[in-house]
Amino acid sequence: MVLVNAIYFKGNWAKPFNKEHTVERPFKVSKDVEKPVQMMFTKSTFKTTYIGKISTQILVLPYVGQELNMVILLPSENTDLNSVEKALTYEKFVAWTKPDVLAEKEVEVFLPRFMLEENYDMEGVLRDLGVTDAFDASCADFTGMSSGRGLHLSKVVHKSFVEVTEEGTEAVAATGAVVVKFCLQIVPRFCADRPFLFFIQHGKTGAILFCGRFCSP
Repeated sequence: MVLVNAIYFKGNWAKPFNKEHTVERPFKVSKDVEKPVQMMFTKSTFKTTYIGKISTQILVLPYVGQELNMVILLPSENTDLNSVEKALTYEKFVAWTKPDVLAEKEVEVFLPRFMLEENYDMEGVLRDLGVTDAFDASCADFTGMSSGRGLHLSKVVHKSFVEVTEEGTEAVAATGAVVVKFCLQIVPRFCADRPFLFFIQHGKTGAILFCGRFCSP
């Protein structure tokens, strides 16, 4: 028996990016390596904050309906993503994304278009968590599912997929230019041109439905 689990997420932004402002820009994979990405741009009001302990900006991008959000953790240029991951716990994530911690302000947002798709063999993970009998033909008990004897798990497959575009759905980028108007007020900038973490979070409960990292185009 093969157990297959799939997570598929595809949502529309509450505030879509303008396709005409998407241009090719360098993404800093490391200090010495850069790769081109299709960089989206928008200037709007979002919830954001800065966590000095890990030198990381946090930005919340809501999806249509305001029920789900994408939360992006962007380390500073001098902060390694691995160090942020090691310092991060669920409790800290919840504390850093509380409404009283986040400030709603106008922000210039630069975010690469990307699509991530990955397959995982979960047998080793489940065994480490103590799920062992299900993989043993002599111990597994799936009589609630089938009368056949010797039924056991031979493989557990997990597949995840997430796509980020201007609209939150598949779209073709148009070449254009970002026009920045000069004014006396300095608008904060959130430029994800280096490795970052992202989380798809349920707003009311704070539950994390999906998480990942974008390190290279």
